Amino acid sequence: MKKWFNSLPRLVQIILLFIPVCNWIMELGIRWSHFAERKGLLSLILAILTIPGGVLFGWLDVIWCLLFKHLFLAR
Repeated sequence: MKKWFNSLPRLVQIILLFIPVCNWIMELGIRWSHFAERKGLLSLILAILTIPGGVLFGWLDVIWCLLFKHLFLAR
């Protein structure tokens, strides 16, 4: 899911992260797919924290995506 999300145009990424429920679903999918790909401790911690606080990560990712063109700690 991370590769699919990164292949989307930047405007579509921002819109998907801006919608609250869609934001949480995108965060869950991207964080867990990043963990499945990398298997790092930081990826696992972020994936677990995304379950209760995915909306907050999503708002952070909107800003991060605008500034750096990738998600926070999910390059």
